[in-house]
Amino acid sequence: MKKTSSPLLQPRSPLLILLLFLTAATAAAMAAEPEQNAAPAAAAQEAAVHIVYVDRPEGADAEEFHLRTLTPVFGSEQKAKDSVLYHYKHAASGFSAKLTPQQVEELKKQPGVLQVVPSQTYQLHGPQSGTTRTMGLM
Repeated sequence: MKKTSSPLLQPRSPLLILLLFLTAATAAAMAAEPEQNAAPAAAAQEAAVHIVYVDRPEGADAEEFHLRTLTPVFGSEQKAKDSVLYHYKHAASGFSAKLTPQQVEELKKQPGVLQVVPSQTYQLHGPQSGTTRTMGLM
């Protein structure tokens, strides 16, 4: 009786090589999937510019009050200073700072914080067609 071997089991079979390649590619894709799912979570923790409106006590220095409000969120006054982009002192009291979503939630709980809103830039079209002016708080 003559033994015959399957063409799939021969060492140099193109089908075997293709099967091994597809298995490796599938395993690599499955291993990369958690990284792809982690990307939106990491993006959600990225800092974005927010405008923070506060109820500053009369007579209090605006910048000092803003930093006192923000320091507990960052854990240090230096980190709070580094995050602040601008202090609003005249028409409204507040500041703009780069904050993560978690920091926004913590800041909303601080005494004197009235509102925390994402900074937005609006595009206004001028009287001449095709002219665009950028206006915003930042």
